[in-house]
Amino acid sequence: MNTAIVSLGVKQNPLGAKPLGIAVIGCGYWGMNYVRIFNELVESRVVAVCDQSAERLKEVSRRFPGVYLTTQVDDAASQKEVDAVVVCTEATTHFNVTRRLLQAGRHILVEKPLTTTTSEADKLIELAESNSAILMVGHTFVFNAGVRKVKEYVQNGDGRVYYLYARRTNLGPIRRDVNALWDLAPHDIAIFNYLLDGTPQWVSAVGGKVLRNCRDDVGFISLGYPENVLAHVHVSWADPDKAREVVVVKSDKRIVFNDLNGIEQVRVFEKGVSTVEQEPLNYGEFRFEIRDGDIISPRIEPVEPLKHQCRHFLDCVRTGKRPISSGVEGRDVVSVLEAVNRSIECKGLQVEVESKGDYVRRNVDATKTVASAVR
Repeated sequence: MNTAIVSLGVKQNPLGAKPLGIAVIGCGYWGMNYVRIFNELVESRVVAVCDQSAERLKEVSRRFPGVYLTTQVDDAASQKEVDAVVVCTEATTHFNVTRRLLQAGRHILVEKPLTTTTSEADKLIELAESNSAILMVGHTFVFNAGVRKVKEYVQNGDGRVYYLYARRTNLGPIRRDVNALWDLAPHDIAIFNYLLDGTPQWVSAVGGKVLRNCRDDVGFISLGYPENVLAHVHVSWADPDKAREVVVVKSDKRIVFNDLNGIEQVRVFEKGVSTVEQEPLNYGEFRFEIRDGDIISPRIEPVEPLKHQCRHFLDCVRTGKRPISSGVEGRDVVSVLEAVNRSIECKGLQVEVESKGDYVRRNVDATKTVASAVR
């Protein structure tokens, strides 16, 4: 996984550089945020907005006069001043919309999840590479200053990570295209992958339709990472307690990220327990070392994560460097979610997550089969 660090400081437009033209496809609640931010940044300006709702386009016109409005994706992307496109449509449309735009040679920032299958994600990654286009996924929490501070504590010191858990609950909003696990869990899976610089090897998950919806609106996901690190995610559209929390338990400390706590977004409890490498007193009994220290609330820069994400995208478009949340990282999350689907179908059975290596081997075998058939 790409572990490059993004500067969170304010970045000015390069001297004499022309602002990059942006088209936004899909202008619901989140899409409107993209329009606002790309208009605020000196490095960019919104050229065109596409949405199927006349009311949404009317709202864009009221708030951002001068932006070209259309209901046709190709019409928005083909405007001559458009350099890059944001895809903020329903998840099930991401593949088709993004594929068309990549084929047209556009740089793309697509909302999470990248696609709804790994095979589709792989096709988009290959298409972006063949067209020398930037493909970035909107894993916004990777650009959250609080999450980045948590990563510092995870990486620093001698302590070992024992396990992580996250809770992301609220009363809705209920999506029409994907279930609660595909809607909410991508955030926490992306955070875990970022903090651990890796991807899980197996998944065990259960879901429930407590609202008698046609899709699971509550879910519990267990993840097994390398070196026996465990992780757990609880998501729900049906919980009156709104929560956005990630906890990392290490041998020497407990780190808490609470996105809803504006004053103490990150708290570090310097308490932990670890085994002492001595001969046990008797069979089944080990010595433990208890650490009890301070509670620290580090200063977190009060900045908007989505703005950092958008600025990083613009920088990647200008320089050609690989985004931190590239298509590969997006595919990693989709592969976990596919494993979640398989586990739920098997009533919580532990299933393996398909790795990128599995995909490469599968394609090599397919190529050999085709070559044999030709001969």
